[in-house]
Amino acid sequence: MESMKFDLEGSSVRELNQYLHGSKEALEGAKVDVTSPNGAHNIAVGVNAHATVTVQGHAGYYVGGMNQLATIIVEGSAGTGVAENMMSGKVHVKGFASNGAGASAHGGLLVIDGDAGLRCGISLKGGDIVVGGSVGSFSAFMAQAGRMVICGDAGDALGDSLYEAVLYVRGEVKSLGADAQFEPITDADVTAVGALLDAAGLAHDPRSFKRIASARTLYHWNADADQEY
Repeated sequence: MESMKFDLEGSSVRELNQYLHGSKEALEGAKVDVTSPNGAHNIAVGVNAHATVTVQGHAGYYVGGMNQLATIIVEGSAGTGVAENMMSGKVHVKGFASNGAGASAHGGLLVIDGDAGLRCGISLKGGDIVVGGSVGSFSAFMAQAGRMVICGDAGDALGDSLYEAVLYVRGEVKSLGADAQFEPITDADVTAVGALLDAAGLAHDPRSFKRIASARTLYHWNADADQEY
């Protein structure tokens, strides 16, 4: 098992990512430590191998973007677009996350121990997101598929224009967006939430969450609605 260390005081992000874009065989099981990240952007983007990348500090924009297969751990906070367009694997932010966390993620698991900013899970396409704290306004906007578990509160317009994604919130929701609605939580939901909490290392009672899904009134154009949705 290969172990590498990149100190971004002396190495560039380009050098780090070039290494992480090597062959799957060479990177299989590799452990890569990134020190002195100092909020650098685009750390560990486009990784397509079963490697573990640990960022020892705060990361800037798009850390773990387009991730496939890798486990990426940020031992600090992350800027805009963490795990954006992730396909598989896991990204774990141990601090806070800025706007657009998990945007357009097709698969994989994003875990944020702290709070997430605006538009968390925007246009989610199949990934799972677990937030240990609260999320900002317009989270899960146009989320098409996948699941979000929010252990804290949610801001305005949660799930606006939601499609087939399902949201679970433990705290208070300031307001729901267009076409989002609360629904009864089922045994299947409880099992799903419990599994996601376990994967995120959180111990909340899955029955304490509320389910939010689409009312499906925006699926088809209604000429009689006179633009009043």
